Amino acid sequence: MAAARVSVIAMISSAPRVSVVVPAYNEEKAIRQCVLAALDQTVPAHEIIVVDNRSTDRTAAIVAELAAEHPSVRLIEQHAVQGLIPTRNAGLDAATGDVLGRIDADSLLEPTWVEEVAAAFCDETVDAATGPVAYYDMPLRRFGLKADDRIRQLMLRLSNEYHFLFGSNMALRADAWRTIRDEVCLDEDDQFHEDIDISLHLAEAGLRARYVPTMVSGMSARRLEDSPRDYQYYVWRFERTYARHNVRSRAVRAPMWVYLAIYPPLKIIRSVMARREQLAERAARSGAALPPGPGTPPALP
Repeated sequence: MAAARVSVIAMISSAPRVSVVVPAYNEEKAIRQCVLAALDQTVPAHEIIVVDNRSTDRTAAIVAELAAEHPSVRLIEQHAVQGLIPTRNAGLDAATGDVLGRIDADSLLEPTWVEEVAAAFCDETVDAATGPVAYYDMPLRRFGLKADDRIRQLMLRLSNEYHFLFGSNMALRADAWRTIRDEVCLDEDDQFHEDIDISLHLAEAGLRARYVPTMVSGMSARRLEDSPRDYQYYVWRFERTYARHNVRSRAVRAPMWVYLAIYPPLKIIRSVMARREQLAERAARSGAALPPGPGTPPALP
């Protein structure tokens, strides 16, 4: 195991430079930890670019503070248009690495993420890559990661010719981005899944994406806080994106039904956790002890 690790590190010395791009809008609660996780890597990122899109909170100020302390952190502003896609595009256009990572502002990269991405792109046939996620604000995090990994690998087998990227955990070569840059949908009406759109444009250009199980990112399950109506609208972005690209395969629609099926039980779990966190905060303010939840060991005397 140690020898294998040394060989990976040796390979990384001549590996592609990895930029990390983070679009952000009003993310003051999450952005500091996101950037710190991107900095805390076994192999450093070439640069970490946070693109602020008209935030009205302290998002830009927090990133500016981090940039003053860490030269690899860059803050750029995209204030011309409100929206994820123009903000993402501005970051990918500004990046100077050989490989362009793209994560969300609530993503928490595993410490080996940059190393795993660089290793994957040492294979010159790989044009894009994606990996599983661990939901850090849900119980049984490692079990959830294994389940997420298995589901994504199943989806890849079902989708056959398409290898879909996941916007919270993806990377593509700078050359691949330049190839599809003027083709990706701007989605001014905010109807599509932008990561699925990129994936389909890559496939249409004959560019290859790979699933990398060791390319792990943490992310929040805050999507579960959406109302059923908003969540359904989010899931149906898949269908609208496929329709835009004239994709008729039934197999690629499997993720829609998976997301719809898991929403009710996971929303209940999320609600219970949120309620318990509220009780813990109240107990902390009052100085009272919160009774242990199910499976919580008793406090030591």
